[in-house]
Amino acid sequence: MSRIIEIAEPGAPPRMGRAGPRDPGPGEVAVRLHAAALNFADLLMTEGRYQDTPPTPFVAGLEGAGEVVAAGPGVDLPIGARVAVAAQGTLADHGVFSAEDCIPVPDSMSWCDAAGFQVAYGTSHLALTGPARLRAGETLAVLGAGGGVGLTAVEIGAVLGARVIAVARGADKLAAAREAGATETIDSAECEDLRAALRALGGVDVVYDAVGDAPGLAAFGALRTGGRHLVIGFAGGRPPALPLNHALVKNISILGFYWGGYRKLDRAAMQDSLRALFALHAAGRLRPTAGAVLPLEQASQGYELLRSRKAVGKVILTMTPEAAAG
Repeated sequence: MSRIIEIAEPGAPPRMGRAGPRDPGPGEVAVRLHAAALNFADLLMTEGRYQDTPPTPFVAGLEGAGEVVAAGPGVDLPIGARVAVAAQGTLADHGVFSAEDCIPVPDSMSWCDAAGFQVAYGTSHLALTGPARLRAGETLAVLGAGGGVGLTAVEIGAVLGARVIAVARGADKLAAAREAGATETIDSAECEDLRAALRALGGVDVVYDAVGDAPGLAAFGALRTGGRHLVIGFAGGRPPALPLNHALVKNISILGFYWGGYRKLDRAAMQDSLRALFALHAAGRLRPTAGAVLPLEQASQGYELLRSRKAVGKVILTMTPEAAAG
Protein backbone atom coordinates (compact mmCIF):
# COMPACT_ATOMS: atom_id res chain seq x y z
CA MET A 1 0.00 0.00 0.00
CA SER A 2 1.24 3.46 -0.87
CA ARG A 3 1.10 6.36 1.52
CA ILE A 4 -0.79 9.31 0.05
CA ILE A 5 -1.66 12.85 1.11
CA GLU A 6 -5.36 13.21 0.41
CA ILE A 7 -7.74 16.16 0.23
CA ALA A 8 -11.09 14.68 1.29
CA GLU A 9 -13.29 17.72 0.59
CA PRO A 10 -12.97 21.48 -0.02
CA GLY A 11 -11.74 23.19 3.14
CA ALA A 12 -10.50 19.94 4.70
CA PRO A 13 -6.86 19.80 5.85
CA PRO A 14 -4.50 17.44 4.04
CA ARG A 15 -4.47 14.00 5.65
CA MET A 16 -2.38 10.86 5.39
CA GLY A 17 -4.08 7.91 3.73
CA ARG A 18 -3.33 4.66 1.93
CA ALA A 19 -3.95 3.55 -1.64
CA GLY A 20 -3.46 0.25 -3.42
CA PRO A 21 -1.20 -0.14 -6.47
CA ARG A 22 -2.43 0.28 -10.05
CA ASP A 23 -0.75 -1.09 -13.15
CA PRO A 24 0.10 1.48 -15.82
CA GLY A 25 -2.02 1.45 -18.95
CA PRO A 26 -1.11 2.45 -22.50
CA GLY A 27 1.06 5.56 -22.51
CA GLU A 28 1.48 5.47 -18.71
CA VAL A 29 4.31 4.79 -16.28
CA ALA A 30 4.36 3.79 -12.61
CA VAL A 31 6.80 5.91 -10.62
CA ARG A 32 8.32 5.34 -7.21
CA LEU A 33 8.41 8.92 -5.94
CA HIS A 34 11.36 10.10 -3.86
CA ALA A 35 10.31 13.72 -3.31
CA ALA A 36 7.56 16.17 -4.21
CA ALA A 37 7.08 19.91 -3.99
CA LEU A 38 4.29 22.11 -2.72
CA ASN A 39 3.09 25.09 -4.74
CA PHE A 40 0.68 27.91 -3.95
CA ALA A 41 -1.78 26.11 -6.21
CA ASP A 42 -1.77 23.18 -3.78
CA LEU A 43 -2.92 25.53 -1.04
CA LEU A 44 -5.73 26.89 -3.24
CA MET A 45 -6.80 23.32 -4.04
CA THR A 46 -7.46 22.57 -0.38
CA GLU A 47 -10.07 25.36 -0.54
CA GLY A 48 -11.44 24.40 -3.94
CA ARG A 49 -10.31 27.75 -5.36
CA TYR A 50 -7.81 26.62 -8.00
CA GLN A 51 -8.90 26.64 -11.63
CA ASP A 52 -7.93 22.98 -12.09
CA THR A 53 -9.01 21.55 -8.73
CA PRO A 54 -10.01 17.91 -9.28
CA PRO A 55 -13.14 16.41 -7.72
CA THR A 56 -12.67 15.35 -4.10
CA PRO A 57 -11.28 13.17 -2.73
CA PHE A 58 -7.96 13.46 -4.58
CA VAL A 59 -4.28 12.82 -4.02
CA ALA A 60 -2.48 16.14 -3.55
CA GLY A 61 0.67 17.34 -5.25
CA LEU A 62 1.39 18.78 -8.69
CA GLU A 63 5.05 17.89 -9.17
CA GLY A 64 7.60 15.41 -7.93
CA ALA A 65 10.51 13.23 -8.90
CA GLY A 66 11.25 9.52 -8.82
CA GLU A 67 12.18 6.44 -10.80
CA VAL A 68 10.12 4.50 -13.31
CA VAL A 69 9.24 1.05 -11.93
CA ALA A 70 6.78 -0.11 -14.61
CA ALA A 71 5.66 1.05 -18.04
CA GLY A 72 2.55 0.46 -20.10
CA PRO A 73 2.40 -0.24 -23.83
CA GLY A 74 3.76 2.45 -26.12
CA VAL A 75 6.15 4.01 -23.58
CA ASP A 76 9.83 4.66 -24.37
CA LEU A 77 10.96 5.43 -20.82
CA PRO A 78 13.03 2.51 -19.48
CA ILE A 79 12.61 0.92 -16.08
CA GLY A 80 14.84 2.75 -13.61
CA ALA A 81 14.76 6.06 -15.50
CA ARG A 82 15.02 9.11 -13.24
CA VAL A 83 12.14 11.43 -14.08
CA ALA A 84 10.53 14.64 -12.94
CA VAL A 85 6.73 14.46 -12.93
CA ALA A 86 4.39 17.40 -13.52
CA ALA A 87 0.93 15.96 -12.84
CA GLN A 88 -1.73 15.64 -10.17
CA GLY A 89 -1.04 13.13 -7.37
CA THR A 90 2.67 13.39 -6.54
CA LEU A 91 2.30 13.50 -2.73
CA ALA A 92 2.54 9.73 -2.50
CA ASP A 93 5.06 6.91 -2.35
CA HIS A 94 3.96 5.65 -5.77
CA GLY A 95 1.85 6.99 -8.61
CA VAL A 96 0.79 6.20 -12.16
CA PHE A 97 1.18 9.08 -14.60
CA SER A 98 1.03 9.79 -18.31
CA ALA A 99 4.49 9.35 -19.80
CA GLU A 100 3.99 12.74 -21.46
CA ASP A 101 4.04 14.33 -18.00
CA CYS A 102 7.41 12.77 -17.14
CA ILE A 103 10.73 14.15 -18.32
CA PRO A 104 14.16 12.55 -17.73
CA VAL A 105 16.41 14.41 -15.31
CA PRO A 106 20.22 14.32 -15.24
CA ASP A 107 21.97 12.11 -12.70
CA SER A 108 23.65 15.22 -11.28
CA MET A 109 20.33 16.64 -10.06
CA SER A 110 19.22 15.69 -6.55
CA TRP A 111 15.74 14.31 -5.94
CA CYS A 112 14.77 17.47 -4.04
CA ASP A 113 15.97 19.76 -6.82
CA ALA A 114 14.18 17.69 -9.45
CA ALA A 115 10.96 17.52 -7.42
CA GLY A 116 10.54 21.28 -7.22
CA PHE A 117 12.05 22.26 -10.54
CA GLN A 118 9.37 22.00 -13.21
CA VAL A 119 6.47 24.21 -12.12
CA ALA A 120 8.46 27.12 -10.70
CA TYR A 121 11.32 27.23 -13.19
CA GLY A 122 9.03 26.20 -16.04
CA THR A 123 6.62 29.02 -15.25
CA SER A 124 9.32 31.67 -15.08
CA HIS A 125 11.35 30.55 -18.07
CA LEU A 126 8.46 30.02 -20.48
CA ALA A 127 6.70 33.22 -19.37
CA LEU A 128 9.79 35.41 -19.62
CA THR A 129 11.20 33.98 -22.85
CA GLY A 130 7.79 33.52 -24.49
CA PRO A 131 4.95 36.02 -23.93
CA ALA A 132 7.04 38.64 -22.09
CA ARG A 133 9.90 38.60 -24.64
CA LEU A 134 12.37 39.70 -21.95
CA ARG A 135 15.57 40.96 -23.54
CA ALA A 136 19.07 41.48 -22.18
CA GLY A 137 19.46 44.98 -20.75
CA GLU A 138 15.78 45.40 -19.90
CA THR A 139 14.51 45.90 -16.35
CA LEU A 140 12.41 43.17 -14.76
CA ALA A 141 10.47 43.72 -11.52
CA VAL A 142 9.56 40.52 -9.67
CA LEU A 143 6.75 40.71 -7.11
CA GLY A 144 6.83 37.99 -4.46
CA ALA A 145 10.52 37.50 -5.20
CA GLY A 146 11.18 35.46 -2.05
CA GLY A 147 8.69 32.71 -2.86
CA GLY A 148 9.32 29.46 -4.70
CA VAL A 149 8.22 30.84 -8.08
CA GLY A 150 9.44 34.41 -7.56
CA LEU A 151 13.02 33.36 -6.82
CA THR A 152 13.17 31.44 -10.09
CA ALA A 153 12.00 34.55 -11.95
CA VAL A 154 14.83 36.53 -10.36
CA GLU A 155 17.35 33.84 -11.25
CA ILE A 156 16.18 33.34 -14.84
CA GLY A 157 15.84 37.09 -15.42
CA ALA A 158 19.48 37.50 -14.39
CA VAL A 159 20.57 34.57 -16.60
CA LEU A 160 18.78 36.23 -19.54
CA GLY A 161 20.79 39.42 -18.93
CA ALA A 162 18.05 41.59 -17.45
CA ARG A 163 18.44 44.06 -14.61
CA VAL A 164 16.26 42.53 -11.89
CA ILE A 165 14.43 44.42 -9.15
CA ALA A 166 13.22 42.00 -6.48
CA VAL A 167 10.22 42.98 -4.35
CA ALA A 168 9.75 40.81 -1.25
CA ARG A 169 8.94 41.00 2.45
CA GLY A 170 11.78 40.84 4.96
CA ALA A 171 15.58 40.73 5.04
CA ASP A 172 15.87 36.95 4.58
CA LYS A 173 13.84 36.92 1.37
CA LEU A 174 15.66 39.94 -0.03
CA ALA A 175 19.02 38.32 0.76
CA ALA A 176 17.91 35.18 -1.12
CA ALA A 177 16.83 37.34 -4.06
CA ARG A 178 20.21 39.07 -4.18
CA GLU A 179 21.91 35.66 -4.07
CA ALA A 180 19.72 34.62 -7.01
CA GLY A 181 20.88 37.60 -9.07
CA ALA A 182 18.75 40.63 -8.18
CA THR A 183 20.46 43.95 -8.87
CA GLU A 184 18.06 45.99 -6.71
CA THR A 185 15.71 45.01 -3.88
CA ILE A 186 12.64 46.59 -2.30
CA ASP A 187 11.25 45.48 1.06
CA SER A 188 7.48 45.47 0.60
CA ALA A 189 7.01 45.55 4.39
CA GLU A 190 8.69 48.94 4.59
CA CYS A 191 7.87 50.50 1.21
CA GLU A 192 4.92 52.90 1.44
CA ASP A 193 4.73 53.67 -2.30
CA LEU A 194 5.90 50.81 -4.53
CA ARG A 195 5.12 52.64 -7.75
CA ALA A 196 7.27 55.60 -6.71
CA ALA A 197 10.07 53.29 -5.55
CA LEU A 198 10.14 51.46 -8.89
CA ARG A 199 9.99 54.72 -10.82
CA ALA A 200 12.88 56.06 -8.74
CA LEU A 201 14.91 53.08 -9.96
CA GLY A 202 14.21 54.08 -13.56
CA GLY A 203 10.96 52.30 -14.28
CA VAL A 204 10.26 48.79 -15.49
CA ASP A 205 10.01 46.99 -18.83
CA VAL A 206 8.47 43.75 -17.52
CA VAL A 207 6.51 43.08 -14.32
CA TYR A 208 6.42 39.48 -13.12
CA ASP A 209 3.33 39.59 -10.92
CA ALA A 210 2.76 36.57 -8.71
CA VAL A 211 1.05 38.70 -6.04
CA GLY A 212 -1.69 40.80 -7.63
CA ASP A 213 -3.85 43.08 -5.49
CA ALA A 214 -2.38 46.52 -4.57
CA PRO A 215 1.27 45.58 -5.27
CA GLY A 216 0.34 44.45 -8.78
CA LEU A 217 -1.47 47.71 -9.46
CA ALA A 218 1.47 49.75 -8.11
CA ALA A 219 4.02 47.89 -10.24
CA PHE A 220 1.81 48.31 -13.32
CA GLY A 221 2.03 52.05 -12.76
CA ALA A 222 5.82 51.90 -13.04
CA LEU A 223 5.85 50.23 -16.47
CA ARG A 224 7.52 52.12 -19.27
CA THR A 225 5.90 52.64 -22.67
CA GLY A 226 5.75 49.29 -24.41
CA GLY A 227 6.05 47.42 -21.13
CA ARG A 228 4.64 43.99 -20.40
CA HIS A 229 2.72 42.96 -17.27
CA LEU A 230 2.84 39.20 -16.66
CA VAL A 231 -0.10 37.98 -14.58
CA ILE A 232 1.26 34.86 -12.83
CA GLY A 233 -0.89 34.53 -9.70
CA PHE A 234 -2.67 36.23 -6.85
CA ALA A 235 -0.84 35.43 -3.64
CA GLY A 236 -2.01 38.82 -2.36
CA GLY A 237 -5.59 37.56 -2.40
CA ARG A 238 -7.20 39.40 -5.32
CA PRO A 239 -6.45 40.19 -8.97
CA PRO A 240 -5.17 43.74 -9.46
CA ALA A 241 -7.60 46.26 -10.98
CA LEU A 242 -5.31 47.27 -13.85
CA PRO A 243 -6.32 50.50 -15.65
CA LEU A 244 -6.84 49.58 -19.29
CA ASN A 245 -6.72 53.23 -20.36
CA HIS A 246 -3.07 53.36 -19.26
CA ALA A 247 -2.40 50.13 -21.14
CA LEU A 248 -3.88 51.75 -24.25
CA VAL A 249 -2.02 55.05 -24.05
CA LYS A 250 1.37 53.47 -23.16
CA ASN A 251 1.07 50.42 -25.44
CA ILE A 252 1.38 48.11 -22.46
CA SER A 253 0.65 44.40 -22.90
CA ILE A 254 -1.19 42.53 -20.13
CA LEU A 255 -0.27 38.86 -20.41
CA GLY A 256 -2.00 36.11 -18.48
CA PHE A 257 0.25 33.10 -18.02
CA TYR A 258 -0.74 29.65 -16.72
CA TRP A 259 2.04 27.11 -17.18
CA GLY A 260 -0.20 24.07 -16.82
CA GLY A 261 -2.37 25.31 -19.68
CA TYR A 262 0.54 24.85 -22.08
CA ARG A 263 -0.03 21.10 -21.99
CA LYS A 264 -2.88 21.78 -24.43
CA LEU A 265 -1.88 25.19 -25.77
CA ASP A 266 1.70 24.36 -26.83
CA ARG A 267 3.19 21.22 -25.28
CA ALA A 268 6.22 21.43 -27.58
CA ALA A 269 7.11 24.88 -26.24
CA MET A 270 6.75 23.57 -22.68
CA GLN A 271 9.05 20.61 -23.38
CA ASP A 272 11.62 22.80 -25.17
CA SER A 273 11.63 25.16 -22.20
CA LEU A 274 12.17 22.32 -19.73
CA ARG A 275 15.03 20.88 -21.76
CA ALA A 276 16.69 24.30 -21.83
CA LEU A 277 16.24 24.59 -18.06
CA PHE A 278 17.77 21.18 -17.34
CA ALA A 279 20.73 22.16 -19.53
CA LEU A 280 21.17 25.38 -17.56
CA HIS A 281 21.06 23.42 -14.30
CA ALA A 282 23.60 20.90 -15.58
CA ALA A 283 25.88 23.81 -16.52
CA GLY A 284 25.65 25.15 -12.97
CA ARG A 285 23.80 28.33 -13.97
CA LEU A 286 20.65 27.57 -11.92
CA ARG A 287 20.71 26.80 -8.20
CA PRO A 288 17.29 25.83 -6.81
CA THR A 289 16.51 27.09 -3.31
CA ALA A 290 14.68 24.70 -0.97
CA GLY A 291 12.90 26.78 1.65
CA ALA A 292 12.10 23.72 3.74
CA VAL A 293 12.61 19.96 3.38
CA LEU A 294 10.15 17.86 5.37
CA PRO A 295 9.12 14.19 5.43
CA LEU A 296 5.81 13.31 3.80
CA GLU A 297 4.26 12.81 7.25
CA GLN A 298 4.70 16.53 7.89
CA ALA A 299 2.73 17.66 4.85
CA SER A 300 0.41 19.76 7.04
CA GLN A 301 3.40 21.77 8.27
CA GLY A 302 4.46 22.29 4.67
CA TYR A 303 1.03 23.66 3.77
CA GLU A 304 1.22 25.99 6.76
CA LEU A 305 4.58 27.32 5.57
CA LEU A 306 2.89 28.25 2.30
CA ARG A 307 -0.09 29.80 4.06
CA SER A 308 2.09 31.92 6.37
CA ARG A 309 4.55 32.79 3.56
CA LYS A 310 7.44 31.93 5.86
CA ALA A 311 9.32 29.71 3.42
CA VAL A 312 12.13 31.21 1.35
CA GLY A 313 12.10 29.13 -1.83
CA LYS A 314 10.30 25.83 -2.44
CA VAL A 315 8.73 23.56 0.17
CA ILE A 316 9.84 19.97 -0.49
CA LEU A 317 8.39 16.77 0.97
CA THR A 318 10.49 13.59 0.91
CA MET A 319 9.34 9.97 0.76
CA THR A 320 12.65 8.09 0.87
CA PRO A 321 15.89 8.27 2.88
CA GLU A 322 17.84 8.93 -0.34
CA ALA A 323 15.89 12.13 -0.96
CA ALA A 324 16.03 13.27 2.66
CA ALA A 325 19.80 12.86 2.64
CA GLY A 326 20.06 15.25 -0.32
